[in-house]
Amino acid sequence: MEPVSAAIQTRDLTKQFGGFTAVDSVSFEVRRGEVFGLLGPNGAGKTTLVRMLTTLLPPTSGKAIVAGQDVGRHPTRVRERIGVIPQALTSDLDLTGWENIDIYGEFYDVPRRQRHQRARRLLEMVGLRERANDLVATYSGGMRRRLEIARGLIHSPEVLFLDEPTIGLDPQSRRAVWDLLETLRKESEITISLTTHYMDEAEQLCDRIAIVDHGKIIALDTPSGLKRMVEGADRVDLEIEGDTKAIAEMLKQEPYLREVELDGASRLTLGADDGPHVVPKIIDRVESAGAKVASISVHRLSLEDVFIRFTGRSLRDEPAKKVSFLVGAGMPQSRS
Repeated sequence: MEPVSAAIQTRDLTKQFGGFTAVDSVSFEVRRGEVFGLLGPNGAGKTTLVRMLTTLLPPTSGKAIVAGQDVGRHPTRVRERIGVIPQALTSDLDLTGWENIDIYGEFYDVPRRQRHQRARRLLEMVGLRERANDLVATYSGGMRRRLEIARGLIHSPEVLFLDEPTIGLDPQSRRAVWDLLETLRKESEITISLTTHYMDEAEQLCDRIAIVDHGKIIALDTPSGLKRMVEGADRVDLEIEGDTKAIAEMLKQEPYLREVELDGASRLTLGADDGPHVVPKIIDRVESAGAKVASISVHRLSLEDVFIRFTGRSLRDEPAKKVSFLVGAGMPQSRS
């Protein structure tokens, strides 16, 4: 597989530990400038997948190209071209915000003048210009997260890997991180790979989402595209004044309804692919049969519902790990 214009490309990427296959022949592409989400229960394989993409684990077989470089043949080149924001806060508490960024830039051999120009611009972007010379020990969790995003960008990476970027943050800090990532995608061509346990975060930020389970990508599409994959997922709750059983039997014949269930003496629960658009048809059909619709409501499919339909379990059936699997990934290593 030759390097292509995609920011990330894998073909039959596989990782085995003895007789256990953690990642099983995974193939996908991430476009340049895209925000790509990875969702999956713990143990699904996404951790191992990202560790291979960030050169922390060698593949057992298959191939991966990240930022135009083969992760197996040229891991150092990959590390030079990626940034990694781990789940754990790793900024040095005994240094200032400026010093944290400046030292990180030195690791990547960014020339001093260029490094300082970038540091000033990044600190402004993340809203920490006024606190740049304060010790990181005085920062809040949200401020440290924003600092670490700035630090991870000091060498102008082509691909940024984010592991649970808002875990443990208060709602205001979460929103600040979201706004920062939205600004990044608008003002640069950087590609972002986002691993998260928050469905609202994935839906808000990601252009496409891959659901990973049992070592495979079992679904990959835009958030709306994933929802369309689940037939009859919108739920319509209907309260009838009339012969509810007869209305239920009649509605079972309607092709736009996936399921019709009695829910008490006067209520029906209906499954539809596009709930809001079938509501007028339902009302017309019920009234034409001589009954009356007392109330009707539509419950749209959520990304959480989609995830459960595909995997059979909630995303947080198991707690997220407290220590990031990406700590150290992306750090430049000795060229000797």
